[in-house]
Amino acid sequence: MEIPLIQKLYDLYKLIYQYIKLFPKKDRFALGQKIENITLEIMDTTIQAGILPKLRKIQPLETAIAKTHVLKILLRAACDIGILEYKKYETLELSLHEIGKMLGGWKRSLL
Repeated sequence: MEIPLIQKLYDLYKLIYQYIKLFPKKDRFALGQKIENITLEIMDTTIQAGILPKLRKIQPLETAIAKTHVLKILLRAACDIGILEYKKYETLELSLHEIGKMLGGWKRSLL
């Protein structure tokens, strides 16, 4: 299993969890919940990919990659509407970019 990638996702989730607690209440239970759920889904599909045989890893990796794109847009939206500070957004974006590169590299290694 790709342990460094799982650790990166775990660390990203911890950050997101802390930042969402700072969202205004109405945003915490709408956009914040969506951001948290997608982050957990990325972690879930990545762990699944690590467990599956080589020929079946690509589908969950593609799902995780697609969900990272959705997460990037949701985080940008949270920043643009003023519920996520730019510095926090930047930290999350850098982490998510690195995770995306790791997922893409893992997928390419299987092709």
